[in-house]
Amino acid sequence: MTPEPAEGSGGDRRISRKTLLKAALVAGTVPLLAGGGVALARDAGTGGRPPAPTPNCDDGDGPTHDQIEGPYFKPDSPLRTSLVTGSTPGVRLTVSGYVFGRACKPVPGVLLDFWQADTNGAYDMSGFAFRGHQFTDQSGAFGLTTIVPGLYPGRTRHIHVKVQAPGSGILTTQLYFPDEPRNNTDALFDPALLMNVRDAGSAKEGTFGFVLDLAQTPTDPPTDPPTDPPGSTWAAGTFYSAGDRVTYGGVTYGGVAYRCLQAHSAMAGWEPPNVPALWERG
Repeated sequence: MTPEPAEGSGGDRRISRKTLLKAALVAGTVPLLAGGGVALARDAGTGGRPPAPTPNCDDGDGPTHDQIEGPYFKPDSPLRTSLVTGSTPGVRLTVSGYVFGRACKPVPGVLLDFWQADTNGAYDMSGFAFRGHQFTDQSGAFGLTTIVPGLYPGRTRHIHVKVQAPGSGILTTQLYFPDEPRNNTDALFDPALLMNVRDAGSAKEGTFGFVLDLAQTPTDPPTDPPTDPPGSTWAAGTFYSAGDRVTYGGVTYGGVAYRCLQAHSAMAGWEPPNVPALWERG
């Protein structure tokens, strides 16, 4: 197997946001399925409610570092959150977390395209083994079920990923494992891209928070009833918090038509009349 080309690694960076995610996972506040993956919107059902944006998130984190794509990327990976079957060899691994913008608000609808080596350190170039893409749910959460990748000459253990928010550029980067001996000799290794990883029986669970270079306007938690902005008009691209009230299509109810039920970033097709899980009249 030809090793990936080496480039200089990035400098050390604070990873306090990833520490927050680890603490949330331990506390049980990161939504997990019984199988270990993040509960995506289609899994949680209409009763699922996304968590609020991470509070007090001005922790000095910059956008997630980018890294080279390497020679083994293939486009058109299948849409799936699990890269394994019951007979797939290797140590099972789940990776879960959130995608944030610069203001630490979670970003829904983000594309994450993962690819990695198998347990023997080989990449599948003829098919799509250990390759797959998915999208963050309305709370900005993602979840991947895979295995711990094997080693091959010149590299430490890592998982490749491309991350792209709707209408934005592509972040290409790699995720690393703590306490790997080869972290000290791999020229690409970047400590800012370390996952938090813990043992879960015979398997492992990892968490990571991606931070995209997306401008976001910080907002304070709304009062109840909300006072800002009362009676604003719904608009795609706006982040709405639970309790916010908007008008839409000229329909008003005391100047306000709809109340937000779940925090989310508005997208075309999610207009209040069309998504009762996000908006209610009154």
